Amino acid sequence: MPGEKTSASATVIRVSIVEDDDWFREDLAKILREARGFQLVGAHRSAEAALEKLPGEAADVVLMDIVLPGLNGIECVQRLKLKWPEANVLMLTVYEETDKIFAALRAGASGYLLKRSAPEKLLEAITDLHQGGAPMSSSVARRVVKFFGQKSQPHSEATGLSSREREILDLLVEGRANKEIADRLDISVHTVRMFIRRIYKKMHVHSRGEAVARFLNK
Repeated sequence: MPGEKTSASATVIRVSIVEDDDWFREDLAKILREARGFQLVGAHRSAEAALEKLPGEAADVVLMDIVLPGLNGIECVQRLKLKWPEANVLMLTVYEETDKIFAALRAGASGYLLKRSAPEKLLEAITDLHQGGAPMSSSVARRVVKFFGQKSQPHSEATGLSSREREILDLLVEGRANKEIADRLDISVHTVRMFIRRIYKKMHVHSRGEAVARFLNK
């Protein structure tokens, strides 16, 4: 089951991989098998295979490449979210172009990490995503923040947000985890989650990635 408890204080994070490069997929699998607190529950070479198996694997986090044979990773995320809306997807790719970043976020991905990231950064990102964050490689985050800074007007669906909701949405755009947002605003994590649910409802989205992409109107 997702979030299987191994002790009163330890939680195992279940991870599935969607990656067509055999060498890189096995490298990722090795990292996960050797890291404490992580469990590899699936590894797939194509989007088609992943779409069939992922909902049943019930991974806490899915690592998704963009370039795959047949359907690409962004299309896979889009279809996966229709079948399994609660899926938490971390894009893991060599691409850092703005259009691909926002296409992945629009599709429903919750994080975006570059393949050149060190193993410890990968594990940190998986943990962050599992805890409610929206992890991004620093160069990707800079692109998002730069694009955000160039926006003169927010997306119309964000104009109905309260000042506190806009404040929290700004922090979501920066990739902040729930705990970071709570600390920054001096409120509880429970209150942050409540505000995020309200943001999703008002913006008609189901994930952080969708909220960020829609807010940036990309």
